[in-house]
Amino acid sequence: MAETSATTGTGEPASRPRRSSWKYIGPGIVVAATGVGAGDLVATLIAGSKFGYTLMWAAVIGCVVKISLAEAAGRWHLATGRTLFDGWRSLGPWTTVYFAVYVVLWGFIYGATAMSSSALPIVALFPDGPGLKFWAIVTGLIGLAFVWFNRYAVFEKVMTVLIGIMFVVVVYVAARVVPDVGASFAGLLPVLPDGSLLYTLGLIGGVGGTITMAAYGYWVNAKGWSNSSWMKVMRLDNRVAYITTGVFVVAMLIVGAELLHASQVALTSGDRGLIDLGKVLEDRFGAGTAKLFLVGFFATSFSSLIGVWHGVSLMFADFVERFRAPGAGAAKTEEHEEHEEHEGHEGPDVAERRQRSLPFRAYLLWLTFPPMTLLWLDQPFGLVIAYGVLGAFFMPFLALTLLWLLNSSRTPEEWRNGWVSNGMLALSGLLFIVLCVQQVRELPW
Repeated sequence: MAETSATTGTGEPASRPRRSSWKYIGPGIVVAATGVGAGDLVATLIAGSKFGYTLMWAAVIGCVVKISLAEAAGRWHLATGRTLFDGWRSLGPWTTVYFAVYVVLWGFIYGATAMSSSALPIVALFPDGPGLKFWAIVTGLIGLAFVWFNRYAVFEKVMTVLIGIMFVVVVYVAARVVPDVGASFAGLLPVLPDGSLLYTLGLIGGVGGTITMAAYGYWVNAKGWSNSSWMKVMRLDNRVAYITTGVFVVAMLIVGAELLHASQVALTSGDRGLIDLGKVLEDRFGAGTAKLFLVGFFATSFSSLIGVWHGVSLMFADFVERFRAPGAGAAKTEEHEEHEEHEGHEGPDVAERRQRSLPFRAYLLWLTFPPMTLLWLDQPFGLVIAYGVLGAFFMPFLALTLLWLLNSSRTPEEWRNGWVSNGMLALSGLLFIVLCVQQVRELPW
């Protein structure tokens, strides 16, 4: 591997490996806060309410799968000095076509979903105030202004605060319902109760598994980690992120198992299920706990909103940049890649330039204003189908393209996949293909 001779701001050689340290943690917290949305928490609650602690093992496997996927995305950025979209583009023009259609359509519908999700707990906290549409528009505009005017460092600090609130509230609620420690340990043994297969697959593949996993490498670069010397730091950061996500999942399973399973309380699917849970908590523990939970619900939803506003806009800016580049239509061959120097060139300066760019801001506006029309309309049938199909294919697309990129000469030999990475990426690719087929089958054709 060709080592870069650049130096850091302190004058140290950029190629010197950094010692993994807690003080560097950041991008992983951002990806964890963004990836776990209100809908994910409801899906976990429902699994706990139906099957108790039995599927705890699936939550642990899901955590390991996400660690492997995000590590692969971060490793590609650091080992090659190239962005993930640049890697996708080298696989052929089909990846550009898929991503272009996906990111435009997904952003349109996700924008409305994220704004509604952030507004729900505010409406529940202030029932005599303005309605859902008003608060949805307000949260969207706040997210737009925050991402537009702030750089990555401020963004990361705010995301850390939000995930701290999420963590404290979710763990507090799980402690209040008094978990059955013996049953939770017993749930680590792989068991599939009747009718639990889809819930199991959803637990493994669903929580924290979104396009934001692909954005992880962009946040790594924005943090200032721009070459393979940061590999150990990135791996620690990534593990902290998904262990945190694992704690969320386990805590919500406990709440579902203890609070809902015994009494057979049914939750509304989707974000509104957390409003149902708030009412159950109020009946059981009083208004104080219910209001605290709604604050945690808001932190969960709003962190996902600003995380997507920032991370996916960075990806879109990179997409436009690569698309405009000379020879953008032609994919590079592996032979060409083999002779290309792999030097770390993506870093905070590039990320900051992208964040000030017209494509970044155009996508921010796309996420904010056109989706507001969906707050007044039922989502058009054809749009829902297309969104569902494109969305279902994204995680298999991510897992399988990373498997391809990290086993080819596009990646320096030292940083290519080992058998563990290949096994985990192949397993996650297979899992996401099964989930993809199931999601497509469940669409309202």
